[in-house]
Amino acid sequence: MKYVSAEEAAKVVESGNRIYVHAAAATPNILTKAISDRASELRNVEFCHIHTEGPAPYADPSLADSFHVNSFFIGKNVRHTITEGNGSYTPVFLSEVPTLFRKGVLKIDVVLIQVSPPDEHGFCSLGVSVEGTVAAMENARWVIAQVNKNMPRTFGDSVLHISKIDLAVEHHSPIYASKQLPITDTEKVIGQYVAELIEDESTLQMGIGSIPNAVLSQLTSHKHLGLHTEMFSDGVIDLIESGVIDCSRKTIAKGRALATFLLGSERLYKFVDNNPFIVMKESSYVNDTSIIRQNPKVVAINSALEVDLTGQVCADSLGVKMYSGVGGQMDFVRGASLSKGGKAIIALSSTSNKGHNRIVPFLKQGAGVVTTRAHAQYIVTEYGVADLYGKTLKQRVSAMVEIAHPDFREEILKTYYESIK
Repeated sequence: MKYVSAEEAAKVVESGNRIYVHAAAATPNILTKAISDRASELRNVEFCHIHTEGPAPYADPSLADSFHVNSFFIGKNVRHTITEGNGSYTPVFLSEVPTLFRKGVLKIDVVLIQVSPPDEHGFCSLGVSVEGTVAAMENARWVIAQVNKNMPRTFGDSVLHISKIDLAVEHHSPIYASKQLPITDTEKVIGQYVAELIEDESTLQMGIGSIPNAVLSQLTSHKHLGLHTEMFSDGVIDLIESGVIDCSRKTIAKGRALATFLLGSERLYKFVDNNPFIVMKESSYVNDTSIIRQNPKVVAINSALEVDLTGQVCADSLGVKMYSGVGGQMDFVRGASLSKGGKAIIALSSTSNKGHNRIVPFLKQGAGVVTTRAHAQYIVTEYGVADLYGKTLKQRVSAMVEIAHPDFREEILKTYYESIK
């Protein structure tokens, strides 16, 4: 591993290269900036990644001749590239992102990572994000690392030796921290409904946001819960410290919490630092349905942009307009469904922040179906729980209308039945 400046490291990038960027809170922004600063010298360089945090200067539409963004999950900082034309979206399950690199479907030239400083044995840590990074490193010509003393040291697939790094840039900056928004009354009610579906000794998967936090806040009296999830945030800390989440009944990584990336506050990063209870693994393992299903009573809690009356779940687009991505929703919906005593839950408010109905007779034209009606089990809003498993279409329609906002129920039902005549 050779220490250089960010500017010198950026010089290895050539026109026509494909770059993979370490994801989420681990995004090495000093490296993406240094490469972006070379825009006038480069052409047709592709940046690919799941969602990243912080500025993304390479996503500036004015640099379209130099850089193109290929998102496997579309984050807020690059969402504009889809409509501006300097970005594309590749639909892929999070479990299969590493496979894209290992099979050579996407050949990687340069990987940008952020790691903790090496210990006395020469080992660094990828810290708060693993996802597809290890596979990308294995198949890249250049591995460039930002070495940051603020990166937590985590265990599992996140551990790497300095011999795996070609160039290193020492730059110490705070790890990106997400804001914890207050839980609304609606989200609190949704959290209560979901919590009632969770039994003792369940293994949890959930994402970030107010609804997952609302659920977690209701679980303080539960016993022997496990954690096997693609990501987690601050909401689990109190439950781990109180012993509610002890992972003692899990089958996979028994006695340990398993994740592929983390995103939260500074408290979260201090909590996971050198904490052997937390194990970070590649998304090809954490999100593998055949691995997930081995845990007992897996409860997968995910969200959606809209759900139709038959149970089709749209979670990645607003009609034809791409918003996020497939991510790991289907990995865990199916894994939970196949787990003994498992439950797959889609939780969402019945209306958007702008008052638009989200329980709809039909998905918008062009909307992507992330979870099919055959995979859907429980749909939860602030108006209750619709159990769709094993139900006919007619039974599903009745159940879904009951959890829609009362102001829209009559219209939803009328539109649906008039359209299918």
